[in-house]
Amino acid sequence: MHGFRHTFRHTFRSAFRPTTAAAPLAAACLALAGCGGGDSAADAPSSPAASSASPASSGRAAALTVQDAWVKAADKGMTAAFGVLVNTTGSAITVASAVTPASPKVELHEVADSGGEAKMRPVQGGFTVPAGGRLELKPGGYHIMLMDLAKPIRPGDQVAFTLALAGGGTVEFTAVGKSFQGGNENYEPGAGH
Repeated sequence: MHGFRHTFRHTFRSAFRPTTAAAPLAAACLALAGCGGGDSAADAPSSPAASSASPASSGRAAALTVQDAWVKAADKGMTAAFGVLVNTTGSAITVASAVTPASPKVELHEVADSGGEAKMRPVQGGFTVPAGGRLELKPGGYHIMLMDLAKPIRPGDQVAFTLALAGGGTVEFTAVGKSFQGGNENYEPGAGH
């Protein structure tokens, strides 16, 4: 019985005692774990607190995209930009305003029926894109109005736009100039045009 106890104790200790080969490996693992303590932003886990250093410009902007963007070619005066706003989030996103180097004055517009006539007017409160949805900007509907062109926009021109989102953040996109004969709506009286 004494021999069995001695053999068992020796086997048990050997099984749980680090060997000389395993000891340096364990030390190396501990050292590497100490280096990755999560003190730098690159090592920080992705969480709402870690990724919200600039919540308006990163998360919300990435969640809204503009597809098939184009702008009506024009020599001077007014024109409009169109496309599809796509919201991939579970919350509505509102586009509060837009800017472009192509025009010093840009407004978010809609075409509405006024006494049997299609009239263009600014949209109060901006364009709201529903959660997980789309909002089409098209002739005869919602559009981005360029009020006083800085220079002509020709077919094929690349026109840069920046959308400002309610609550902060921006979305940049490029619209291509396109020849289009429709969309000659009137302006609603008193709309400031």
